[in-house]
Amino acid sequence: MATISTLVKAPERPLVRPRLEKPHNTAAILGIILACYLMIVLDVSVVIAALPKIQSALHFSPTGLSWVQSAYTLTFGGLLLLGARAGDILGRRRMLIGGIALFTVASLAGGLAPSAAWLLSARAVQGVGAAIAAPSTLALLTTTFREGHERTRAIAYYSAVAGGGGSVGLVLGGMLTDWISWRFGLFINVPVGLAVIALAPRFLPETERRPGRFDLTGAVTSTLGMTALVYGFVRAASDGWGDRLTLASFGAGIALIAAFILTETRAEQPITPLHLFGDRVRVGAYLARVLVTGGMFSMFFFLTQFLQGVSDYSALEAGLAFLPMTAVMFTLGRVVPRLAQRFGHTPLLFGGLATALAGVAWLSRLSEGTSYIPHIAIPLALVGAGMGIAFAPLTAAGIAGVAQSDAGAASGLLNVAQQLGGSLGLGILVTIFAAASRNAAHHPLAGVTHRLEARHELAHGIATALTGATAFMAIALVVAFVLMRRITPAR
Repeated sequence: MATISTLVKAPERPLVRPRLEKPHNTAAILGIILACYLMIVLDVSVVIAALPKIQSALHFSPTGLSWVQSAYTLTFGGLLLLGARAGDILGRRRMLIGGIALFTVASLAGGLAPSAAWLLSARAVQGVGAAIAAPSTLALLTTTFREGHERTRAIAYYSAVAGGGGSVGLVLGGMLTDWISWRFGLFINVPVGLAVIALAPRFLPETERRPGRFDLTGAVTSTLGMTALVYGFVRAASDGWGDRLTLASFGAGIALIAAFILTETRAEQPITPLHLFGDRVRVGAYLARVLVTGGMFSMFFFLTQFLQGVSDYSALEAGLAFLPMTAVMFTLGRVVPRLAQRFGHTPLLFGGLATALAGVAWLSRLSEGTSYIPHIAIPLALVGAGMGIAFAPLTAAGIAGVAQSDAGAASGLLNVAQQLGGSLGLGILVTIFAAASRNAAHHPLAGVTHRLEARHELAHGIATALTGATAFMAIALVVAFVLMRRITPAR
């Protein structure tokens, strides 16, 4: 298969301004990177608590409502590899600023949405902006901070944002929905985005543009292939596994991914260097991240539905219920670098995944009469502790031993694993929920009634879905044990 590519000329000299030759302000750089990535991660979950209000305001159908989240994650996950490659060729700071600018404009448009179609279009464009910006965040962090304690500390903060941003989004989304309007879950990105755009040229170092080719065939086949696979799972949740469009989506996805792999073996400068998969530790890191985020974000979704549909929590109360997890996760972000120096990454990874698995398994025992304390609060704290410990070594393993020229592609694959895991995990577990529920009208996206006869069924369906999330976490632990037993300890 021929590779369709576009040559990008390199500039005659590196695009590094003289003032950036002085020692970098690492605190400012880390702050900008974390603010940028937090915006991107938040938007995966910030709308979850607001879904009933969005459905009522914009007249979504139950199936259409699921696309408020899926439109974002599909374009985000599907275009991440292209965004990573563009950062390597055109400059990572340039791509970060451009991506955040697009993300900010789309957030404003989404908050102003007068119709369902408008909101879905804005969410899809948000995903495009996130795909452009996200790979450059970790790549800039990797190239700015030296190996050893300095990089370990920076990655720990980055991992805390990656792991805890989803739960922060639930709290923030619930607050804004109850206090002001669901629209402010999108509007809040605007001032943060403008601040990042203003500060990035001043503090972030630009990477040198390298001559290269855009592997457009690889970009198109990977994007469409991942989109088709995720759409197949989402479609199966509403229309069943035997639906012709569901089967066609899976078939197209498999064919396109196969074409992508074939293209990458032949491309002069592939969008995803396949040699990145030659290291079993990195492969394990990508696989485990898919499974962990699939379990985590599905847990957010279903537990939110349980709190509002069974326990009669408001959107704000449902968001605040996740505070034990959020608080523990961010607190551990300051401790993990010291633990990594003392014990190494491998024990932290195994211990963190095992702790998170215990928390999700406990949550899977939910029933109609389950009380928040201790049966929800303590498991959430366990999940927060486990993820707060495990995400840093999981991130470090995904970029371990990568040459600087591949930093963008490697970080892009980590982000792809996260978004693809969230999308696929939710699609699979919504299908499991539907199979466990006798009444399709009580699908979590349909808006849950509060009739007593419905609550038992809803609680049973959610507990079954969370059992599936537990299985994801257990498989992730097995993957880590088999493939990731030789992570290089932090130096």
